[in-house]
Amino acid sequence: MYADWILSIQTRCRESTGDANIELPLVIMTSGDTDAPTRALLEQENNYGLSDSQVNIVMQDKVPALSDSLGRLTVNKKDRWNIETKPHGHGDVHHLLHRSGLAEQWSSSGKKWAFFFQDTNPLVIHALLPMLGVSVDRDYDMNSLCVPRRGGEAAGAITTLTRENGESLTINVEYNQLDPMLRESPDFKDGDVDDPATGYSAFPGNVNNLLVKIPSYAAVLAGPDQGVVDEFVNPKYKDDTRTTFKKPTRLECMMQDLPLLLTKQLGSEAKVGFTTMQRWLTFSPAKNDPGAGADSAAKGSPPGSPSSAEADFYSAYLSILGAASGASIERAEPVSKLGIPVTLMPAIVLEPSFALTSEEVGEKFKGGKISSRSTLVVEGAGVEIEDLELDGALVIKVTNQN
Repeated sequence: MYADWILSIQTRCRESTGDANIELPLVIMTSGDTDAPTRALLEQENNYGLSDSQVNIVMQDKVPALSDSLGRLTVNKKDRWNIETKPHGHGDVHHLLHRSGLAEQWSSSGKKWAFFFQDTNPLVIHALLPMLGVSVDRDYDMNSLCVPRRGGEAAGAITTLTRENGESLTINVEYNQLDPMLRESPDFKDGDVDDPATGYSAFPGNVNNLLVKIPSYAAVLAGPDQGVVDEFVNPKYKDDTRTTFKKPTRLECMMQDLPLLLTKQLGSEAKVGFTTMQRWLTFSPAKNDPGAGADSAAKGSPPGSPSSAEADFYSAYLSILGAASGASIERAEPVSKLGIPVTLMPAIVLEPSFALTSEEVGEKFKGGKISSRSTLVVEGAGVEIEDLELDGALVIKVTNQN
């Protein structure tokens, strides 16, 4: 899916510039556990249509695991002469792009923007182009994707922190730190609560998708820190003594802490902002197993399971198609799957080769009616649909554009 998305944008770039040699590079960060299977899958599937020259893989490092608050190393239970290790975190991506030379290569070749996304959230494909427009308009060095967030929700939030000397920093603050920090502020004595005017927290939820300006980014990575972001530790303790951990933990780092490096290198010239988009359009991750998803749903929170991510993927296209085309689309009633409420029908997928934006959807799909038990898949450029009445399954796939 992501390869199709990249190739479709690449095709638009080639058509608009007349340069048939344009390639949009893809970098995949793996871990020691996922590197070999990822490479094998890409080889098996021929990079899903991407060329070998545009796919790069970088592997994050592992760090020793810690067993208690004294920082004792965790010995491997099967081999007492080895210690347990864990991945260092997605913050490693910045140093890896420096160490591999890719960031400098992109900058030297004139590339302007790099988009960081996590592959567990398929709806992110709807966010890149709007974020790019905002970044170009505001001249941002870094732009974070956000969604509306309820007060107290267990999700990091984008904030602007201001020091007493007037210096400010726009950065993610984790939810367990946000409320106590706000209560120390004269403007937010009640902490992280909903704004009555909007029904949401004043601090939007960070979903860890970043757009950076490559010239600024490469310059910062070439600085003394070489893209290494600050580390932290977040252990779960075995008991109230808070000395021994429930399970081995690690020093880790997060890619969204990049503003610390930007402001360190660029000072007040660093332009860091965010773009808030609706959750239904841009964020529904598949990160929880069905059991954890059902528990989350029972608490009134998004399940974050594979089934809910799939249902939300169809639902987003349903909403886009209905709004852009004027088609009448009937929604099915939710059903429970392993304790997770999902609405899987109608199942609508508009491939990026057919339409990348809602404007393109409106130009190519006009009117019609789709029943709640229908499935519709449209793939390929040059397709136009008018007054379609669908009560069943329809797959339109155009592979030869000539």
